[in-house]
Amino acid sequence: MMSVQTVLKIENDGPVRIITMNRPRDFNAADAQMHRELASVWDEVALDASVGAVVLTGAGRAFSAGGDFPRMIATQNDPSIQDEVFGEARRTVLGMLNLPQPLVAAVNGPAVGLGASLVALSDLAVAADDAFLCDPHLEVGLVPADGAAFLWPLMAGLSRAKEFVFLGERISAASALEFGLINRVVPRDETLPVAVELAHRLAQVPRRAMQDTKRLMNQSAAQMVSTSLDYAIAAERQSVTSPEHVARVAALVDGSRKRAKG
Repeated sequence: MMSVQTVLKIENDGPVRIITMNRPRDFNAADAQMHRELASVWDEVALDASVGAVVLTGAGRAFSAGGDFPRMIATQNDPSIQDEVFGEARRTVLGMLNLPQPLVAAVNGPAVGLGASLVALSDLAVAADDAFLCDPHLEVGLVPADGAAFLWPLMAGLSRAKEFVFLGERISAASALEFGLINRVVPRDETLPVAVELAHRLAQVPRRAMQDTKRLMNQSAAQMVSTSLDYAIAAERQSVTSPEHVARVAALVDGSRKRAKG
């Protein structure tokens, strides 16, 4: 039985579970509650024998804008929050990677930072034609430890992945399709219906064969993550309190306030 969720909206569509990140006014940026729920939901879904496939999407105009500024600032200042945040990051990465059911991302809009990692950790991705991916961790002085930096080299090649991560530039849906970071590009209003239809097709494949094949095909990624995740989390945790990160976040928050007033 699924636990009560307050930020993730979970709907049943026959054997398909649709999980919606539901903070549309904040472009589905992960506050403390959403981050916590993203860490726990995968283990719950994995244990539900009625689930044949899963769809992950965002409410409103964005898939996910990544991190939430108030949570970033709290993490900078409190080691106990750092313990919580990075424990949740570990659970999210491993929970998604080890999820037995196939997972389809319905990328209905921008997928930034954590959002880009959630797409990379999904098995398949359907993106709106005006969506984009972006990993700006380095731009704000952070080491990326939650998915894209691990998986983009396997998906797009090491050299191209370094360009994406080092420069933090936007990757259009068309380019993401070309580079193997997503599977399909569709008009915005078709994103979720196409992803759900694809999930239903996956749910009809014999369960044991599907799950064992997914596990087989994820072996390279799982081995790579198992050897790198501890280092990545330790490095990102150290970067959280760096003067560069603190200054960059402060500047972004100040700019956001000025735009809101202006």
